[in-house]
Amino acid sequence: MGGRGRRIGVALLASGPVLVAAYALAGRTAVHQAAEAQARGPRWEGGRIDADGLTSLGVDAWRVVVLTALVVGVAALAYLVIGPLLGRGGRGRTFLLVLSGFLIVPYALGCVVAFVNPPRLLGGLYQAADFVAGLPAWQPATAFLLPAAGLAQAVGLALTARRRPAEAPRTPLPAEEAEEPRPAS
Repeated sequence: MGGRGRRIGVALLASGPVLVAAYALAGRTAVHQAAEAQARGPRWEGGRIDADGLTSLGVDAWRVVVLTALVVGVAALAYLVIGPLLGRGGRGRTFLLVLSGFLIVPYALGCVVAFVNPPRLLGGLYQAADFVAGLPAWQPATAFLLPAAGLAQAVGLALTARRRPAEAPRTPLPAEEAEEPRPAS
């Protein structure tokens, strides 16, 4: 189980950054659709649209999504590095365990921000009903990608951080002891 468990652990650790990238990509897609809906909407007053087709609100919403993904992504990459290092044992293990405990904070903050749903919140603050209406129905569910990444990495960290069991030293038996029958008692 040791080698297979470690491989599974590393795969779970690697899934964290992948899920964070999926959150950013899904957020970009949702914000882009909302910005297009805002620009086509009846309340559009002809504001600025950047080269990517994002309105000012779209740019602001995308910045919050990408900043959230960046913060959580850095923590996810740190866990990806820490996991295999913990499995090696030796010096620095305590420091790595403490560091991994502190890395929960940016992960948790990113999850809270994702569940607050910045694109919808900013659309309400900007009073842009067309933007909010243009957000895809699946967009709020993208927030679940970040805790999923955190849970996968937590399991991966546990699997890779386990110490290998120490092997008992083998003492060769002398040839005569191995061949002599023991007296019955």
